[in-house]
Amino acid sequence: MTLPTVETTSGTLAGTDHAGLLRFAGIPYAAPPVGARRFLPPAPPESWTGVRSAEHFGPVVPQLPSPLDAALGAEPPQQDEADSLLLNVWTPGLEGSRPVMVWIHGGAFLNGAGSFPLYDGAHLAATGDVVVVTINYRLGAFGFLHLEDIAGEVASGSGLAGTLDQVAALEWVRDNIAAFGGDPANVTIFGESAGAMSVNTLLGLPAAQGLFHKAIAQSGGANFCREAVDAAVIAKDFLAHAGVATLDELQALPTQAILDAQAAMLQSGRLDMPFTPVVDGTHLPQQPLEALRDGHGDVPVLIGTTRDEFSLFLMLDMNLFSVDAARVVAEARGVFGEDAEALIDTYERNRPGAKGSDLLVAFMTDHIFRIPVIRVAETQAEQGRDAFMYWFTYESQVVDFLKACHALELPFVFGTLDAGAMLTGSGDDRQPLSDAMVEAWVRFARTGDPGWPAYDPGTRPVMRFDATEGGLVHDPDGEERRLWEGRA
Repeated sequence: MTLPTVETTSGTLAGTDHAGLLRFAGIPYAAPPVGARRFLPPAPPESWTGVRSAEHFGPVVPQLPSPLDAALGAEPPQQDEADSLLLNVWTPGLEGSRPVMVWIHGGAFLNGAGSFPLYDGAHLAATGDVVVVTINYRLGAFGFLHLEDIAGEVASGSGLAGTLDQVAALEWVRDNIAAFGGDPANVTIFGESAGAMSVNTLLGLPAAQGLFHKAIAQSGGANFCREAVDAAVIAKDFLAHAGVATLDELQALPTQAILDAQAAMLQSGRLDMPFTPVVDGTHLPQQPLEALRDGHGDVPVLIGTTRDEFSLFLMLDMNLFSVDAARVVAEARGVFGEDAEALIDTYERNRPGAKGSDLLVAFMTDHIFRIPVIRVAETQAEQGRDAFMYWFTYESQVVDFLKACHALELPFVFGTLDAGAMLTGSGDDRQPLSDAMVEAWVRFARTGDPGWPAYDPGTRPVMRFDATEGGLVHDPDGEERRLWEGRA
């Protein structure tokens, strides 16, 4: 069988044909980030002669094991620091000019890959007649270690290397996607969790402007980037764990030594997410939410959350059954101070008979996910830009406590229900819901309108996705939302 081939700016690729749906996997979009390039912004990809095989997914970026990998359907893949800045393309055909959807995976900026089975783009591409691209980007210390205070100007951009990888991937899409049947003038970026945070960062990142035309952020806000002064402290701490003092020494360490230092730092419990994009004043001049308020990010946005985001993390915490009222109040007091008891009273009143764990999930879901997401939608609306909100409330059929947990919407968006069954269960009600979400996401990518009214702070329309109770709602859990007014 003759393999489909595409000519890119770096050379010729040979992919695979799966019943008319073409896939090109493991395509390098940047030079190997090793040696003197390690921790620094990406360089352009290297060219090759002859035909390069794009039949198989390539290695993933170095990362520590994650307890979520199994739930996300990921087998432990090969890791290779030198050969991991790769992307994958699914397309219905090489002719034409289709909308392009570029996926940025989540994983707390520590884990993940564009090649995970949950993110297989075949169904989305075939059903929606779109071109789907999934990418790897540097994670953890490799992608977000702010070294400028230690090494000077030579390390400029180190705290955003992983984000600048995403920019490099979008530049590759701009320069090459037409050869895959995609329209470089109609590109939608979409991502979940840290991927959604990345989407919101790209909205305010000067280098990313003009590289995409719509944005979808699933379960991630725009208030999480680390200020340079704090990132510098983390970098010094990391170097101490690694046993080195300079950038040159750090660049000379084996890959595993970097991962070991990262593991030691994470185990110290210093921070839950020590590695995030850094507001360095140069590449990222301000927090993404501030950038949106200043008029950046002038593209339509589709944004939302699952109803019970935090249940997944509480489950992983293994302290599910030890959550009492005291812990709930303690967590709330860290955010609301002396107003914590009144806050929890509202959550409890709206959930008669709720256990402490239920209240903690509701409060922390709002704190970490829902309220930051609403702030993005509000800001876009205030700036006169279209923002469309969704709310995913379908409950896991695997573990009752999970309910509509973090990441549960992923197999519905991609149509990868078999790969996501460890989270969702295997109910027959999944397919119609997946069909509805694929239709909305594709419609948004094609037109900038998912099929319901844009968000406005007056009526607050939100599309609820659920097998039995879906449809347009206005200001869901509005009383609790109002508790957060004037707060981050």
